[in-house]
Amino acid sequence: MKINHVRERLAAHATRTSHASDEAHAAVAVVFREGRSSVEILLIERAEREGDPWSGHMAFPGGRFEPQDDSSATTARRETYEEVGVELSQAEYLGRLDDIAGNPRASATLVVAAHAFYLTDHQPFALEPSEVQEAFWFPLAEMLEESRSVEFSSPHRPEQRFDGVLVGVPERHVVWGLTFRFLENLLDVLGHSLPRVSSRS
Repeated sequence: MKINHVRERLAAHATRTSHASDEAHAAVAVVFREGRSSVEILLIERAEREGDPWSGHMAFPGGRFEPQDDSSATTARRETYEEVGVELSQAEYLGRLDDIAGNPRASATLVVAAHAFYLTDHQPFALEPSEVQEAFWFPLAEMLEESRSVEFSSPHRPEQRFDGVLVGVPERHVVWGLTFRFLENLLDVLGHSLPRVSSRS
């Protein structure tokens, strides 16, 4: 999976956005870089914080829209720099995924935008420890491997099982929930499907 394919498919994507004025807004950055065998994307493990509905989750860098932000893309860039120290002002802007409703425990009307960027320069991470426990790059193509599809049980809803994908080295992180949904949207745009445990025969 190469960046030219990602660039072309995102450029052609007709994004479904939400413009309702009474909704809360947030944005995340889907950051790509070239890898050895596939483009890689930046993932973070959020810090454990009491009262944070995304505490400890695997995620893309991002956060709430602030009054000084002139767009949700600006929010994504600002939050990425604040959380992991990666500057996206000179990165190539690739496009936007479909907006997704956020966790209702955070806000009943939260809408999250996802903006994609291509980073060509190497930038070391500078993590904000109150926000992020870990950050790493992961090959996008490896997420398509069926062996990585798992089910995840949230501590807040242990009776429910959610589709997830194993990432990291070693494979100790599970992407699920909102970030999983964004990954599904991204891979659908790219002409692929994220494997699900529930679809296995």
